[in-house]
Amino acid sequence: MKKSTTRMMLFFLVVIVGAVGYFAYLSGRSRDVSKEAAMTAAQLVLSRDLENNYPPTVKEVMKYYVDIQKCLYAEECAEEEVEQLGMKARALYDDELLAANDVTGHLLQLKAEITSFQEDSRKITAASVASSANVDTFTEDGFEFARIHCTYTVLADGQSNLVDMVYLLRRDENRRWKIYGWDLAQNVNPAY
Repeated sequence: MKKSTTRMMLFFLVVIVGAVGYFAYLSGRSRDVSKEAAMTAAQLVLSRDLENNYPPTVKEVMKYYVDIQKCLYAEECAEEEVEQLGMKARALYDDELLAANDVTGHLLQLKAEITSFQEDSRKITAASVASSANVDTFTEDGFEFARIHCTYTVLADGQSNLVDMVYLLRRDENRRWKIYGWDLAQNVNPAY
């Protein structure tokens, strides 16, 4: 009787040690897979499907646009990524803004701006979008518009500078908010 109990205990001990070892192997392997699967900020921004997952509010449109800007002006992006990020930004633009900026010219200008930013050792280190409560909405010429402030922190010559921008968005026929234009906050009529 004692021999069979000892054998049983030994058998269960081997099974438990094997199960713990296998679990340790799998958890170590999943950590390796997650390290490999880590995406850069640009890849994460580019992975968003705007056809099926368009940002639903003015603030969310601007948060996504700011994420694009941070990738373009803070990271080192390959030329292909710059073009893809530029196209993602264009997907957020109003039809009138798109009509005024053809794709080729827009991408060339974008690349020139990024090159200038890098040559001047400037980069966007942070950005914030005003709260949804601070979105100013109004109707004009039968269109719904919204204004929202965004603040960029730009590092240049070892100094952090705040750049305040006001973005104007217009709701399209699909009820999606699209960027209609932007300007420095100091140039915008403060009476809005």
